[in-house]
Amino acid sequence: MQDFRKLEVWQLARSHATAVYRQTSAFLREETFGLRAQMRRAALSICANIAEGCGRLGDGEFRRFLSVAMGSASELECETVLALDLGFIGRDEHDQLIASVTRIKRLLAGLLKTVRRSDSRQPIAADRHSIADSR
Repeated sequence: MQDFRKLEVWQLARSHATAVYRQTSAFLREETFGLRAQMRRAALSICANIAEGCGRLGDGEFRRFLSVAMGSASELECETVLALDLGFIGRDEHDQLIASVTRIKRLLAGLLKTVRRSDSRQPIAADRHSIADSR
């Protein structure tokens, strides 16, 4: 188990979720349960799955939660494009949100690669303490 708050990817995901909440607050009232809710759920899911994965034992579970976070990041990327298409956000807001979610996806991909690599070098019963300490 490791402290998710120390992970750069979680810190960025947290900041991104805050930005998504702020941006979507200006959406039309009719979107309360539509695109606004979906974007907020996806943004929250990224943070929550990174945190939950850090709280699990074993790299297999950690990888699974990171993979779910990656899926949520891709979903949020799609929804951000739709928000621009529908005129809910401007080009500048879109570009900032896309740049941020792209960075999150890159960091998640790197972390997944690191966990896969370390998993293949460690005995199956090893926990992530030794992996986190060796980074």
